[in-house]
Amino acid sequence: SGSGDSSDDYEDPDQVFPKPQAVNVAEDPDQMAPPLNPALSLYYQRRWVKLDVDYLRYFDNDKEVYSKRIIPTAAITGVTNVGEQKFEVVTSNRTFLFKAESDSERNEWVAVLQSFTRGHQEGSREMTSFLTPGSPLTPEQQGYLELRGLRSKLYTVVSGDKVFLYKNMEDYRLGIGITSIDMNVGNVKDTDRRSFDLTTPYRIFSFLADSEQHKEQWVEAMRDAIGEALSNSEVANQIWAEPSNGCCADCGVAKPEWAAINLCVVVCKRCAGEHRGLGPSISKVRSLKMDRKVWTEELIQALCINVQCSDVLETLCLVFCGADVNCSTGQADCPSPLSLALTHNQKLQAEFLSHNLNTELPRSEVTGVMEPQHYSPQHPVTHNGFLFKTASMVRPITERKAREEFSRRWCMLNDGNFSYYESDKTSTPNGALKSTEIVCLSVNTPERHGYDHTFELYSDSERVYLFGTDDQDSHKEWVKSITKMFIPSNAEALLRLSFERIGRLKYKDGLNLQSPRVGWFALVGSSLHAYLEDSEEEEEIHLRKLQELSIQQENEVLVLVERGRTLYIEGDRKLDFQGWCVGIQKAAGSAGDSLSQQQLTETDIPVIVDRCIDYITQCGLTSEGIYRKSGVNSRVAALCEAFRRDARSVRLKEEEHQVDDVSNTLKRFFRESGEGLFTIQAASAWLSTPEESKKISQYQLLLSRLPRVNKATLRALVNHLYCVQRFAELNQMNLHNLAIVFGPTLFQSDGKDYTAGRVVEELIEHYTDVFEVDEQQLKRQLDEITAIIKASGSAGDFICTVYLEEKKETAEQHVKIPGSMTAAELTCEILDRRKIQVREKDYWSCWEVSQKEEIERPLHHLERVLPILHSLGTDSHLLVKKHLAMEAILVYLASKVDVSKHGMVKFREERSILGLGLNTGSFHDRYFILNTVSLRMYKEVRSNRPEREWQVKNLRVYLGIKKKLRPPTCWGLTVIYKSEKQEKPEKQQWYLCCDTQTEMREWFSTFLTIQVRGHNTVCHTGHYDSLVIMIHCSVCNTGHYDSLVIMIHWSL
Repeated sequence: SGSGDSSDDYEDPDQVFPKPQAVNVAEDPDQMAPPLNPALSLYYQRRWVKLDVDYLRYFDNDKEVYSKRIIPTAAITGVTNVGEQKFEVVTSNRTFLFKAESDSERNEWVAVLQSFTRGHQEGSREMTSFLTPGSPLTPEQQGYLELRGLRSKLYTVVSGDKVFLYKNMEDYRLGIGITSIDMNVGNVKDTDRRSFDLTTPYRIFSFLADSEQHKEQWVEAMRDAIGEALSNSEVANQIWAEPSNGCCADCGVAKPEWAAINLCVVVCKRCAGEHRGLGPSISKVRSLKMDRKVWTEELIQALCINVQCSDVLETLCLVFCGADVNCSTGQADCPSPLSLALTHNQKLQAEFLSHNLNTELPRSEVTGVMEPQHYSPQHPVTHNGFLFKTASMVRPITERKAREEFSRRWCMLNDGNFSYYESDKTSTPNGALKSTEIVCLSVNTPERHGYDHTFELYSDSERVYLFGTDDQDSHKEWVKSITKMFIPSNAEALLRLSFERIGRLKYKDGLNLQSPRVGWFALVGSSLHAYLEDSEEEEEIHLRKLQELSIQQENEVLVLVERGRTLYIEGDRKLDFQGWCVGIQKAAGSAGDSLSQQQLTETDIPVIVDRCIDYITQCGLTSEGIYRKSGVNSRVAALCEAFRRDARSVRLKEEEHQVDDVSNTLKRFFRESGEGLFTIQAASAWLSTPEESKKISQYQLLLSRLPRVNKATLRALVNHLYCVQRFAELNQMNLHNLAIVFGPTLFQSDGKDYTAGRVVEELIEHYTDVFEVDEQQLKRQLDEITAIIKASGSAGDFICTVYLEEKKETAEQHVKIPGSMTAAELTCEILDRRKIQVREKDYWSCWEVSQKEEIERPLHHLERVLPILHSLGTDSHLLVKKHLAMEAILVYLASKVDVSKHGMVKFREERSILGLGLNTGSFHDRYFILNTVSLRMYKEVRSNRPEREWQVKNLRVYLGIKKKLRPPTCWGLTVIYKSEKQEKPEKQQWYLCCDTQTEMREWFSTFLTIQVRGHNTVCHTGHYDSLVIMIHCSVCNTGHYDSLVIMIHWSL
């Protein structure tokens, strides 16, 4: 509206309209030409009134966009002053009575309106107004529609780029309307069989038509009005100026509003629908009025003069005859026809060629030796066809959608946009998604919904769109094309995968936890493939091998812990993050009965096997008749089901689980596994009797042919059974007894034939030869088991005293230490007993403290407590306290590029051969180099050959130095080296003294980082000391998150 402004369209350019004002209005709808009698008692309503060139309107208030009444200015025949701040506006059919706030205000309104009336009577009869009585609108669509919220129908007219509402047809003929809706801000959407919504930023108009057919007509008319409102005729007029472009190239209709820009022809709306059906690789259809950004000056010229310019016409003919616009010219500086045209400044030719780069060559008329060459462009991605779509939703689609809930839509993928239309003849899309708006695509399992093959698109506006089809090939092509559109080029390798879900997520990893970064992820089976920021290679995360998997619902963070790596996946869009969480959790769980479908350890052993073997090793090796005695069936079944649901979350504890229940769970798992441990195909070969001389080589050959998981599991099980029979004097389970139990179990036979038992017996007997075991490693393993058995004894668990924060009587805690307890579990138990709330940045851990040596060290969170206790002297104890230097260590580790360190350090050695105590030397400056394998000491920086070298794995590093050694500074480390290969083990103890506390921390944290990363398997069950973040407390199952994260960062 022109509220308060002058209008250049009116005859008098100086005519000024009064500003919109609040005016009292009285209307007698039944009163016609005779003026209202001012003496009548009338009820006035306060209205906001606006006057512009075309209309006098009044509204409920000054905030309303849509009026209560519109009166065409051309319909006003007179304006009369009736006293007392009142005036009448008279039309040929109706009189309106207004009352201003004051006489002066009333006079201003009357003067302007009278001036308007005279102008129309004297010289404005030739003006064409939208609503002139006697010459009503030229409507594209008109009729009655029911508007939701009103009891009666409204007469609705679609004309040009506006929609007008009237009380009835009579008002329409008189020109007195209710309101008009500008369609440049409108959008039309189907809602039901007979209803549809006209949506504007200010209000939603919900209409109901008389029939479904009438609704389709109204929707099409309103969408045409939107197109008219958004159109611009500048380009069209230029192109129509050429007579040959004045009619449709296909059917001859005048003034066509569409064009095929690569074919250089103009077409009408109906023919444009046919062209669109051919696909953008053949005909690129654009609007002359709406697609303004497409129309460069060169393209307009090409369309205007293509029939006059012999060069462009010749090129057009060559392309239609099969010439490849992407062919090589053989010239290094101009390798393609497009570059050749640009070099010779042929702008029209270049414009035509650029729009035909993605055009398919003719297929039907190419004969002879010439083979059709189909160009498959990388960019842009184009595709089109019919799909079936449901209404978009703001919540996950969990229920099955029937076929009746889908609507058939024509879908197009072009110019980085995915659009869907009412039909292939429709020019205005029902909706569209830009490539930048799509954050995830999920492929559903077949027949999940009414259509066999469906996929879901998730947008960054928190909406999910479901599309489906019965054609599997069409489904694959759509998924491939859409993902290719929104996946960046650096992550295109993900497209070759048969993914269930693909998209972008935010993540944090390592020690860089301050700000999240963007990565592209694809979920494929039980693997998560990722292209992370600043990474050029694809990473694969084996979800069934995760050591921990948890969801922090309050922070919307998914935590994935694998050996040596922790990944935090964040969801800033709740809708698609929920889908990722469900998908990853399902993929990380057990998927069937075969060994390879189970949750696995890093060494490819099923978690259920690993946990059961570990528990029996710690608690059951001395149990008489282990594996021969039966457990309680109900408890065994419950334990099997718990492992089947989520083996990773099951923690076997001596006070909760019985040895015989666990042993029978392990046997039941092997008996019920899908293909068996030896596989169905190879079982007969294992059972065949080999010659005695070839027995070992035959077993090794069969072992090499087993699948990876089966081979690793068989090795771990035979290792365990070998250890069991080594303690047969305690458990009464010798080779023969174990073979009788496990032969039928592993081969899933009835046990009548001892052949299966013979194979198991021979594998155990020849374990070191068949599996090529390192005897030194096996000896260490047996020694550790012996220590555990001695520690447990007949009296049960070992009871020890642990102190909290300092060694004093009031801080004592007497704790029962089972053989499987780790430092992390001990720390959590102490904190729980004392009801200590762990606050942010409280770094709690368990420490080994030696008062005599005046040294201490924090235990690794997976380090077994029992062996430490037995190695402690009478002057040593365990202490749970905060690690005050952890924050500084984290900052240092976050800044390190690699894990090595070098520098000058003061060194002193205290060497003692067992049985002797010989102290040597004093502190001397030495140059040290620490890497992942060894610690080397040089006399000075320029030395070529090290004086001494130690294997890092044999070092144990403590904080502190005895004061009696008079160290030059108070910031030192005590290092103990134990040699294991000599017949007489040698123990070396020496000291490193640093100049600053910061330097000491850096050396200590580097030692820890290398030792944690370099730890190999500690025992036969695969308890590797690794980079594990224990998000959830395995003791109380409540999640001591902060305290455990501390130990994790410490281990990093």
